Amino acid sequence: MSFIGKAWKVIVGIKDALVLIFMLLFFLALFSILSASPNPGQVRDGALYIDLSGFVVEERSKVDPLSTLLSGQAPPVEHQARDLVRALDAAAADDRIKAVVIDMSAFVGGGQVHLQAIGEAMDRVRRTEKPVLTYAIGYGDDQMHLAAHASEVWVDPLGGALIAGPGGTNLYYAELLDQLNINTRVYRVGEFKSAVEPYLLNGPSDAARENLASLYGAMWEEWQANVSKARPALELARVTSDPVAWIEASSGDLAKAALDAGLVDHLGDRVEFGTRVAEIAGADAWDETPGSYASSDLAPFLADVGPGTGSSSNNIAVVTVAGVIVDGNAGPGSAGGTRIADLLDETLKDDGIKGLVVRVDSPGGSVLASEEIRRAVERYRAKDIPVAISFANVAASGGYWVATAGDRIFAQPETITGSIGVFAVLPTFEDAAAEIGVTADGYRTTPLSGQPDLIAGLSPEVDAILQAGVNDTYADFLTRVAEARGMSVEAVDTIAQGRVWDGGTAHQNKLVDQFGGLEEALNWVANEAGLESDDWSARFLGSAPANYDSLIRQLVTSAAAPLVRSAPQDRGGDLFAMAARQRSVLMGQLTRDAQRLAGSQGIQAYCLECPAQPRAITPQETSGLIDLIGAWAAH
Repeated sequence: MSFIGKAWKVIVGIKDALVLIFMLLFFLALFSILSASPNPGQVRDGALYIDLSGFVVEERSKVDPLSTLLSGQAPPVEHQARDLVRALDAAAADDRIKAVVIDMSAFVGGGQVHLQAIGEAMDRVRRTEKPVLTYAIGYGDDQMHLAAHASEVWVDPLGGALIAGPGGTNLYYAELLDQLNINTRVYRVGEFKSAVEPYLLNGPSDAARENLASLYGAMWEEWQANVSKARPALELARVTSDPVAWIEASSGDLAKAALDAGLVDHLGDRVEFGTRVAEIAGADAWDETPGSYASSDLAPFLADVGPGTGSSSNNIAVVTVAGVIVDGNAGPGSAGGTRIADLLDETLKDDGIKGLVVRVDSPGGSVLASEEIRRAVERYRAKDIPVAISFANVAASGGYWVATAGDRIFAQPETITGSIGVFAVLPTFEDAAAEIGVTADGYRTTPLSGQPDLIAGLSPEVDAILQAGVNDTYADFLTRVAEARGMSVEAVDTIAQGRVWDGGTAHQNKLVDQFGGLEEALNWVANEAGLESDDWSARFLGSAPANYDSLIRQLVTSAAAPLVRSAPQDRGGDLFAMAARQRSVLMGQLTRDAQRLAGSQGIQAYCLECPAQPRAITPQETSGLIDLIGAWAAH
């Protein structure tokens, strides 16, 4: 009995110890989550400090805690454009805020529509006689788009600024695929549908090059017009026409060249910049570190001012279609067709919903997922609920497919849209198999038996059927656009064929009804629903990122969370460091291209010319790239 009693005491002791450990872990996790949440009580008199590390998006992606912790690397920080605009407008009216400071030392970029909206909000702050100051080590196009709207633009003396203009290169894999003996079978409709050209050619076709010249030319004109209007003293022609002569005139000193051309107003390090802000916003009473100043960070300030969507029981639902449109429940950050359709169907049950705005910022993707979203939107119109479509930076291919369900389409001149065309890609390996001595043979009862056969190759009948399916999908696309826009199918076809348009030309081509942003779309829906201007609220559908997002970021990196200011060693570097960061953009392009070729995808309505936002590379995406590289290495 004494042995049993002693054993029992040991078991009870172990149990008590485990309970204590689990309780400690529970309260530690609870404290961490609460401390990671933005605290409105942290807002004080001084400057509003916006650490713009990362990039600006329409919809913030949710951080996957497990994969993030296992990888030990947090995905890039994302700022929703509407949150930044809301913060700036609130700062303009808040007596506690004496100035706005935007730190762009580690800013990656964003779309022109978003940047222009933020810039206009900066202008509204300045009209209240509150200065807006920006600081960076290196300014590129996107940084300068925002900085042009600032009262004072500061750059580190070892940094500088360069304006490159839109454009660049895509990757082409035709020769690699030939060396691997991979037969890339492409089915497409649209002379300008260039999304498949990387697998067929070693460079853009003449049609694609023509489309790119027209599109990027229009985007460049818009950028120059917006920046020159905001910053008239900027010698833009000098900076862009002969950049080498401009830099050599300052003996290669990029910072002095930027100052000389009016790109920036002041040269100074972070301490000198902070000293200047302290003159405006006041000194920091709790921090005597050189360069410190009284300030409030963005997240607590947003928590303090609230969502700003109103409190009326009459709601206008806003659903976001952001990122590549894919089948299933993916997102936020990518547009899972099933997830978005379910959000819409669940909200449709609410009698308080008086209207709907579909906010699109997508280059397209899966036709099936696009159609799933379009049908869900149509169910609102079937109940006589007004529907507006609001285009952000990009609303092309599948993004425009979704838009055909709306009553009215709003876009901006900088919006990229159109790309009405479809394609499918199917690689087969009969030549590669034959080279290593593998053959495929058997018995077929019909021409379709065992097809599609990726090793033996496709039969002529299957090849014809697949192309017929793509042709029919394109015809459906034309019909949906024709019915939505009140045009003939033939008229739509002349402006379709996969061609991409800027927002201004799209408006001329009747693909867009009027210029305007999300606010204009909401007001139009409210008017159509017969609601008074003060008797409706915007209701954004979908779950907000969990509070543990910032906690996860803090666990894997010392300064990735937007709640804290980044340490100097984690900030962006000079122009060479900015160029080095393009490696992540390159890897993103490689993985997307490999996934499009090797992944299990159906017919696609996707726009190659549309710029993709930088984002985390998932293991699923990486697998396609690894498979392709492995095959090449084995060859």
